[in-house]
Amino acid sequence: MKKRPRNGPKRLEGERGMHGFMGGGSWVEVHGRRFMGGGSWVVQGITNSNEPPFMGGGSWMEVHGRRFMAGGSWVVQGITNSNEPPFMGGGSWVEVHSGRLVGGGAQQEARGWRNMWKCFALTTVVFSSRREAARLKKEWEEEEEERLKKISLPVEQKKCPPLGLESHRVEDDQLLASSQAQHGVGAHRGRLNMQGSGDHDNLHGGAWCAEPEEREHWFQVDARREVEFTGVITQGRNSKQEDFVSSYFVAFSNDSRDWKTLHDGYAEWLFYGNVDRDTPVLGQFSPPVVARYIRILPQSWNGSLCLRAEVLACQLPSSYRSENDVNSSDDLDFRHHNYKEMRQMMKVINEECPNITRIYNIGKSSQGLKMYAMEISDNPGEHETGEPEFRYTAGLHGNEALGRELLLLLMQFLCKEYKDDNPRVRRLVDGVRIHLVPSLNPDAYELAHEMGSEMGNWALGHWTAEGYDIFQNFPDLNSILWGAEDRGWVPRIVPNHHIPLPENSLNGSLAMETKSIISWMQRTPFVLGANLQGGEKLVAYPFDMQRPSISSADRRRWRGNGEMSEETWARIQRQNDGSLRETPDDAMFRWLAMSYAHSHLTMTETYRGSCHGDDITGGQGITNRASWAPVVGSMNDFSYLHTDCFELSVFLGCDKFPHESELALEWENNRESLLSFIEQVNRGIKGVVRDVEGNPLPNATISVEGIRHDVRTAAGGDYWRLLNPGEFRVTAKADGHTPQTRLCMVGYDSGATSCSFTLAKSNWNRIKQIMALHGQRPIRLVPKVSAPKATTPAASPPAPTLDSHSAAQKAERLRRLRVLRLRRLRQQRLRAGFTAAPATTTTTTTTTTTTTAPSTTPEAAGTTSWYDSWFPVDSWMTENPFDSVGFDAAPTQDYPFEYTID
Repeated sequence: MKKRPRNGPKRLEGERGMHGFMGGGSWVEVHGRRFMGGGSWVVQGITNSNEPPFMGGGSWMEVHGRRFMAGGSWVVQGITNSNEPPFMGGGSWVEVHSGRLVGGGAQQEARGWRNMWKCFALTTVVFSSRREAARLKKEWEEEEEERLKKISLPVEQKKCPPLGLESHRVEDDQLLASSQAQHGVGAHRGRLNMQGSGDHDNLHGGAWCAEPEEREHWFQVDARREVEFTGVITQGRNSKQEDFVSSYFVAFSNDSRDWKTLHDGYAEWLFYGNVDRDTPVLGQFSPPVVARYIRILPQSWNGSLCLRAEVLACQLPSSYRSENDVNSSDDLDFRHHNYKEMRQMMKVINEECPNITRIYNIGKSSQGLKMYAMEISDNPGEHETGEPEFRYTAGLHGNEALGRELLLLLMQFLCKEYKDDNPRVRRLVDGVRIHLVPSLNPDAYELAHEMGSEMGNWALGHWTAEGYDIFQNFPDLNSILWGAEDRGWVPRIVPNHHIPLPENSLNGSLAMETKSIISWMQRTPFVLGANLQGGEKLVAYPFDMQRPSISSADRRRWRGNGEMSEETWARIQRQNDGSLRETPDDAMFRWLAMSYAHSHLTMTETYRGSCHGDDITGGQGITNRASWAPVVGSMNDFSYLHTDCFELSVFLGCDKFPHESELALEWENNRESLLSFIEQVNRGIKGVVRDVEGNPLPNATISVEGIRHDVRTAAGGDYWRLLNPGEFRVTAKADGHTPQTRLCMVGYDSGATSCSFTLAKSNWNRIKQIMALHGQRPIRLVPKVSAPKATTPAASPPAPTLDSHSAAQKAERLRRLRVLRLRRLRQQRLRAGFTAAPATTTTTTTTTTTTTAPSTTPEAAGTTSWYDSWFPVDSWMTENPFDSVGFDAAPTQDYPFEYTID
């Protein structure tokens, strides 16, 4: 290789794609090509171009549509479609290096054409005329303005949906990593928004974490077919530690062996990652890359190397149908709607179906947004006697957007199908009053919607603007009921249904949204409902709060006194464990939950486990909330204990805020479940409670034998009691009326069984009025006895006469006394049999054996009071004979009694 002359020009070294220029009697190597210039001419070579080296002297030359000029000691050249500014040199050499011009031994920063003219003063350029220089300057400025306009226009990035790591459409076997610190933080845990258990020794960590001893680290996703990758979203570890990846490379492959790292033409493209553990960060590829495999190569990290990710990719056109390609047969609006768009959508539906829809609001949020509801019924705006009320609610947490969109789709579907005379939809709309509330937390949804479906973290938009979690912001009525049960106050002092709110509970720490929901529940006689949530895929039924078990002090006392061994105590605890979480209607709640889960297309596919851990549903897709994730003051428990509504929580999927492209698929998964669950409102018995005159009796109590939870009649005297098929003894009670008991049958046919009651009036209201007048002191009722009239001895006294009602009342009292007397005698015989030892004598004179009967010792007459033989002693072993029929409940048309105050 020849040596360079001492006085010759230096070789220009710059970044790839830059061009060096030189003039003056020597050979120059530029990008592997050799050029020469001398005297008053300059030679340039352009790498990766079809343009040959060019030269000119004292004339103009056209080279590939470009004009160059060289004369004397100066040269002008312009490069089209390049970020490098035009350059010029004469009698010396000029280097263009990332916008820096060097000429005549000096350098200036050139940013655009105007700055470049300042550098010309340092060169030996001499124009033949000022007019020509002004013309060239004007042309260059115009070209520069056009170039800046093109650069200033943002290049629109192609937007693609997520591949499905968060939603679990990407299977665990599609995820691979270079290493793992332990099994609980393997590649299968590297999904966006994956939630960990908080225990480092648990098998369910909150991210993929690499083995720190390894030198190379990567996280790989297999799309199972060639797709167009447009970006990745990264997130740190869900734990108390700040573990996250701060920078990374991305590589692609079609065979998982040969990998090509993404570069920008100059160097490998380094992406900046996270700055905390929770906030997702998007890295976009421009242009998109077509491949099957993608790898994230972490380069720097904070704490431990842990990563959660989602991949954005578009499917390529193919003749093969993917499971994600869903074309719904329903012509619906599959997109996310913000507050204004939701309101407009509901208005359009109301205008299309004005005869069956009504829009109203149940209250306002803390920031003044209305919580809109859509009523769908054949007679909207009015409660019809005998027609049950049903509700679907969504948006308790603003970032759980799928339920919101499903209810908007359900509104469209019911309106469209009703107009098309769909018989099933017609039957639902005509027989049930349906209420749909798509957003109970509109403030939080607006915040989550602004961030987008993938860029919001797990908690963003979960709470209200005031920081409340609406679902668990209701008054705790469970503790009131359980405390009363432990004291034996239920149902005589504290009812087992419609438990009143604690004093000042509405003035306490309740959100404005919660108060509006409670008021809505109280004024509407709902029978069945469900709230749609996200983050898991299952149906949870009450109780949501677990009943406290026996105190530790009592446990120690029992064991210390030797009353039971450790094994016996543990066995009893296991047997009673279910009763601490179950409602009296546990069987009914399980059926309701299964009716939704088993109608869902994928909810019972639990072989992969749950979204964030192992399957907790036993393959059924349902679970008791208290045994899974207990909460205090939940909406479900409040609805069950304060109203007549049975409410469940439906968790729709792992992704709280799915991409718009997934809404059609989710609608197909949930459509049958949404309709089937509404139909369950007609399961059990229904009827109307009236008095003998035909007037409806509101607030009458309906009790079912064997179920320690009652319901009340609505304002029209109608009621609904959800029951599974079977035979039930049902009792209706109302103040001032005699209770009535009927045997009601519930079959397997669709529709509720009619079971109505007609109650006769009693004297109980009058008795309560008298007691109230005398300070609630007890009273004794004495039948009225007419004073004997003075008669002549010849006249016989008139025979006492009783009307038919009084005679029937007297006969009923005598019958009760006989029953009580017989019961008392049986108890006395039973006690005698246990206290006296049988005397047995056997004579063996012949082959016969004689056995005497056991002798009983009669009770002393003085040991029993005058009333002891007529009324049994109350204890936990004896049944209260007055539970079925009370003395004060006998029907009367008048009051033939006198009363005395004790």
